[in-house]
Amino acid sequence: MKNRALYLIFAAVLVLPFAITNVNFQHVMIMFLIFASLGESWNIITGFAGQTSFGHAAFFGIGAYTSTVLFYKFGVSPWVGMLLGAGIAAVVSVIVSYPCFRLRGHYFAIATLAVAEIIKQLFVSWDYVEGATGISIPVVEDSFIAMQFHGSKIPYFLIGFALFFLIVMVARSIEKSKMGFYLKAIRESHEAAEALGINPRKYKLLAMMISSALTALLGTLYAQYILYIDPFMVFSLEISMKIVLLSVLGGLGNIYGPIIGAAILIPLSEYTRVFLGGTGKGIDLMIYGALIVLIACFEPHGIIGLLKKRGKKRGALYAKTNA
Repeated sequence: MKNRALYLIFAAVLVLPFAITNVNFQHVMIMFLIFASLGESWNIITGFAGQTSFGHAAFFGIGAYTSTVLFYKFGVSPWVGMLLGAGIAAVVSVIVSYPCFRLRGHYFAIATLAVAEIIKQLFVSWDYVEGATGISIPVVEDSFIAMQFHGSKIPYFLIGFALFFLIVMVARSIEKSKMGFYLKAIRESHEAAEALGINPRKYKLLAMMISSALTALLGTLYAQYILYIDPFMVFSLEISMKIVLLSVLGGLGNIYGPIIGAAILIPLSEYTRVFLGGTGKGIDLMIYGALIVLIACFEPHGIIGLLKKRGKKRGALYAKTNA
C-alpha cells in the first residue's frame, strides 16, 4: 500500500507540468522537485539518524560551484561536474563531521551552522571562483551535454524529476535496510545502540556522506537552471532553513514528510513573490512559520503524524461499527 502511494505521487508529479503548460507553474514544479529532494537528502542524516544539521547549504553550494567552475573555466560538461561535486561534498562532509560528531544535540546543530558560514566566507574571499561577484554561466546552444535548454522548462523538469526519483528511492532503500534500523537506533539512544554492538560514528558518517553527496547533485541542477551563482545565493542560511522547515512541517523520519512540506512551502513562496513582488517579501515565511507553530502545538511529528492519527481514529471507528 505504501509503495502504491509513493508511485502515485511520482505519477502525479510527472504528469502535472504536461497537463498545466503555464510557464510559471512549470517553474514552481522545478523548484518543488529541487527542495523536496533536498529535504529527502537532509532527512537521511536528521530524520533517520537524529543528527540535526543546519549547514546543508554548504554541500548544495559545493555542488553548484564545482560544476559551474569546471564549465566556466574549462568547458567540462555539468554532468561530469555534478558527479565530481557530489564526491567532493562527501569528502568535505567526512572531514567536517568526524570531529563534530563528538558533539550531541543542539551543539552539533550549531557546529554545522558555523561550518557552513566558514565555507561561505572562504568562497566569498576566493578570487579563483570570482569571490563575492559570483559567476554568470556562459550561455550556449540548447544541449543535453551542457544542461542548457532555453526554449522550454520541461527538460529541466525531467532532470529534476529523475533526481527526485533517485533520491526518494535511495532514502526509501536506506529506511528499509539494516543501515536504516541502525540509524534509527542511534537516533533513539546513542548509548543503547553502542551496547547492541552498533558503531554510531561509522553509520552517522556514512549517512552524512550519502546525504551531502545527494545534496550536491541538486546544487548543479540549480546552478544550470538559474545560470548564475554567488556565495550568498548557494551557501545562504535561507536554503538550509527552508530544507529544515519543509521537512519539519511534513514530518521528520518519513520519506513523505519532505514531499508534503515542499508541496506547501515552495508554491507559497513562489506565488507570493509573483503576486506581491517586493512588498510581499517574507510573507510566505510568516504564513509557513504560523503553520509550523500550529502543527508543533498539536502534533510534533508534522502533517504525517496528523494523518497517521486520523487514520488510526478511522480504523478504530470502523472496528467499533463492525464489532
